[in-house]
This record gives sequence, structure tokens and C-alpha cells, in this order.
Amino acid sequence: MSNLPTPQAKRLRKPSWRDARLLSGLLLVLLSTAAGSWAIAHADDRVPMYAASGPLLPGQALSPERLTRVDVRLDDAVAGYLPASSGPPRDAVVLREVREGELVPRSALGTREQLDSQPLTLQADATSASTLKEGSVVDVYVNLPKAGTTSREFEGPQKAVESASVLRLGEDRGALGSSSATRPIVLMVPSTQVGDLIGAVDNGARVTLVAVPGAVTKGDS
Repeated sequence: MSNLPTPQAKRLRKPSWRDARLLSGLLLVLLSTAAGSWAIAHADDRVPMYAASGPLLPGQALSPERLTRVDVRLDDAVAGYLPASSGPPRDAVVLREVREGELVPRSALGTREQLDSQPLTLQADATSASTLKEGSVVDVYVNLPKAGTTSREFEGPQKAVESASVLRLGEDRGALGSSSATRPIVLMVPSTQVGDLIGAVDNGARVTLVAVPGAVTKGDS
């Protein structure tokens, strides 16, 4: 019988704290735990606030159906917006335009006594009004006829009102369904400018509405 060497079985060693794989695994567990804790902590920082469910226009009552709740992180800016932790303030009205989806600033709300604009219906140029919708903001131009002329000659357009909100748009159809050159538009006009604008219209001025840069128009979402 030959004397062959007999292999010796190696004993498994217990993992050591100095084992690189064990240390890597522990580090991954710690990082995952820290990331989860950070996400939970920051998610809890969100607060319920009110946003406009549609355009809020000057003079409108702030009813619950005009608002929607959103959870956001505002940090120090939270005091400037309307919280949804309770219902909207009673008897509040909109003082200035708030676009659909925007958070509602406290400064945009007040009482009817604080409202410094009035609704006024104007017959505006139908072409200039064709791209507008409720909530659009426009500049109002008037073009007075030249004095002492028998033909329809005008002096040139002048800006009469700046940044007026469109409350409603009337139909742009005239009698018997024919297209009209003008269209009735209800605007919120500063109270101090209502008289001058009425005077210009009574003197035969043409009224043209021009959307301000960035204004909401037809086709906007």
C-alpha cells in the first residue's frame, strides 16, 4: 500500500469585524437607513395650502369650489399664502388676479370695501378680443375720432387702462347671425378710470384690447 498524503479539511473561520465585505454591507445598511430617515423627515415638512382651481378674478367671492388643496414645502414663505388647514375666510373677495394652479396669496384677498376696481362692459374690437378668455389680463386702448371731420378718421390709439382682468366675454355675433365688428367684454377697471373710459366711448372712440405679456389666452392650459 502506497503512502498517499491525506488532505486536511479547512475549518470555516468566523467573520471578523475587519472583514472588508462585512464592513461594506454594514455601511450600505447604514446609508439606506439614513436616506430613508431623511426622506421621511422632509416629507413631513410639507403643509396643506390652497391653490386656485381656476382663475381667481377681482371682485369674485372666495368660495370653496374655487380652491383646491395641495401639499407643498414653503419653509419661511408659508405665512404669505392661504393655508388649507381650515376653510377659506368668510366674506373674503379677490382683490387681484390669481392664475389657475397658483397658490393663493393672502395679499390677493380682502373685503369689498378694499376693492378698488369695478366691472365695466365695453364694446371692443372683435379681432383683438378673439384670443381672450375669462382670466385674461389686457391693456385697453381707445382711439378717438378726429374733431371736425365727416369721415371716420381717428387721432391714434392711446392706452386708457393698464392690466385689466377679463371677467366675461359676450357673443361676437350681430343681428341675424352676421359677424360684428365689436364684441362685448366685461372688464374689471380701476374705479378712478371708469369715468374717463366711459367718456371716451361716448365720444365715439374705438376700443381695442391687447393682452399683456404672459397673459392667459385661448389655447393655454
